[in-house]
Amino acid sequence: MITGLKNFFYFPIAKYFLFFAGLRLKRWKPTVIVVTGSNGKTTLLHLLESQLRARARYSHRANGMFGIAFHLLDLKRETLFKKEWINLFLLTPIRAFRKPPQEKYYVVEVDCDRPEEGKVIASFLEPDVVLLLSISRTHTVNFDKLILEKKFENIEEAVAYEFGYLLEYCKRQVVVNGDNPFISEQLYRTRASIVRIEKQSWLEDYIVHIGKTEFIMQGKKYNFSYLLPEETFYAIAMCRQLVNYLKMQIDMTFTHFVLPPGRSSVFQGVKETTIIDSTYNATPASVAVILSMFQKYKSKKKWIVLSDMVELGDEEQEEHERLAELLGKTDAERILLMGPRMVKYTYPILSRKSKVESRKYILEKFLTPKEVLDYLEGNLQGGETILFKGARFLEGVIEHLLRDKEDIAKLPRREEAWGRRRKAFGL
Repeated sequence: MITGLKNFFYFPIAKYFLFFAGLRLKRWKPTVIVVTGSNGKTTLLHLLESQLRARARYSHRANGMFGIAFHLLDLKRETLFKKEWINLFLLTPIRAFRKPPQEKYYVVEVDCDRPEEGKVIASFLEPDVVLLLSISRTHTVNFDKLILEKKFENIEEAVAYEFGYLLEYCKRQVVVNGDNPFISEQLYRTRASIVRIEKQSWLEDYIVHIGKTEFIMQGKKYNFSYLLPEETFYAIAMCRQLVNYLKMQIDMTFTHFVLPPGRSSVFQGVKETTIIDSTYNATPASVAVILSMFQKYKSKKKWIVLSDMVELGDEEQEEHERLAELLGKTDAERILLMGPRMVKYTYPILSRKSKVESRKYILEKFLTPKEVLDYLEGNLQGGETILFKGARFLEGVIEHLLRDKEDIAKLPRREEAWGRRRKAFGL
């Protein structure tokens, strides 16, 4: 019942904030650049920030109707507690008449995690440029009803159609992943010029080093002091395209590029271990590309810790079973699965595969992050490289394994509300 009420009031309340945010946006009149897609948005946003720098304003940690409205109104949820909403409602009309920002460009990350959200955001922003990275199965629980109502043949088409509103409302140029068929099917909706980024014509080589990655694209080398998946080349190419479109000079070294927490950050752990923190989230596509990257990472002792992929709805079982096939192809010596979905769907298939194919990896299952922590503290010998992928408070596990406790501040979900939840799980 509570969930039903939240869904019922979601759009009316969001439109209250958007109305006042729109007043400020109209006074500002920036060139609006939308960064969107199912995966990779935040990386692209930060790539753009490293190039445009102070010439633009960036919607960090704000990609839905509420987040974008709050960002435009200089509002922020500090504690994530419900009592914050009173102040947000009261401050909104006042903030609408603040002096607008001075930056020429507004680079805004946009997610479409439910039907109609893409349409509302697109009509609100009316973007000048749209960069569309990917379409895959994320937040699909919110789109299942459209399949039941036979409005779309499959879930990807339903998700793609919602993102397509951003193409439809774009005024000047759309830059898209030309290898994604679901994106291609939506291009008829735009009147803007179209630029396609395709792997065959862009990516020549991709190399994973210890703590860094290298991309060779159209004869040029790009080195990053981060572990970035191969698919990041789409974001690099889109960044180049936008900088050229805006008639700016690109910094080929991406000197000022910084990734936010939980996106494959590398830390030194206890017992000379190496920790790769990718705990911001876990979707089928993001897990697949991170596992592919980790396969190329050179380490004698690889461990993988994975937690449930959530908000998948009717696709939940299929995607967790498919994950077992991907994990079965890795060279990890231990695979730790956590969460009811992993235990129910992924573990049985992976367990059977290990016996039939005589694989040598050790497979374990857990329901809580505290169980994972206890296992790691009792079994790490030293020198392991441990990939953590997924939420469900895995960042709380990492906290206890860091060699330098000051690195805790570099992990995701540092708000007080998240700390209380981790504590409730025994972390």
